[in-house]
Amino acid sequence: MPRALFQKTGDAVYMSHLDLMRVFQRAFKRAGLHLTHTQGYNPRPSVSIALPLSLGVQSRCELLDFDLEGCDASCEEIAGKLNNALVSGVRVLEVYQDGRKIRDLALLDCTITLEYDSGVPEDACCRLAGLFSAPALIVEKKGKNGIVEQDIIPMIRRLTVNQVDGNTCALDARICCQNPTLNPAQIVAAIERYLPDLKPDFAFICRNEIYDGNETIFR
Repeated sequence: MPRALFQKTGDAVYMSHLDLMRVFQRAFKRAGLHLTHTQGYNPRPSVSIALPLSLGVQSRCELLDFDLEGCDASCEEIAGKLNNALVSGVRVLEVYQDGRKIRDLALLDCTITLEYDSGVPEDACCRLAGLFSAPALIVEKKGKNGIVEQDIIPMIRRLTVNQVDGNTCALDARICCQNPTLNPAQIVAAIERYLPDLKPDFAFICRNEIYDGNETIFR
């Protein structure tokens, strides 16, 4: 089954997961690429995204699996046709065959940008680094059975903090994305809970790369 590596940036970050799926389904149709459909009483197009993005999150490493009917186009041709049919902010970077099993996907790199309208507070980077060096860090998480408390430290492989400019700090982290899963928004929630005076006026999240459990780039 073919797989596409794509990015979602710009205004497209405010597109929901379901809307993104519809965008791809329509793009395949406009490109003259016919998706196969699942069997049963409610057939659906054979297209899926590995790790659905939260609204407002940017990514340069999304994976889309799909299956085409009777297509003899090359991977390069499929990528070009899709890009000509996709909306601004969604772009296919590569199409390839025989991708790894999604169950082997384990880690992702992300950048969390913290913006402070009145300027970065004094010693912010040092205090933020100290927070995520703690032996445990309990944050609330919404689950199927309600709100539960979760220690996020075991799910952070590494995290660095740097001041970008007078109003911005950036946290670069490698975190678990499957079994268990850490949503980068929980890192922001930890700051708000334990260092409320460092709560940013705006936080922006970007996924940069994905890996297997051995920290090898996942494709």
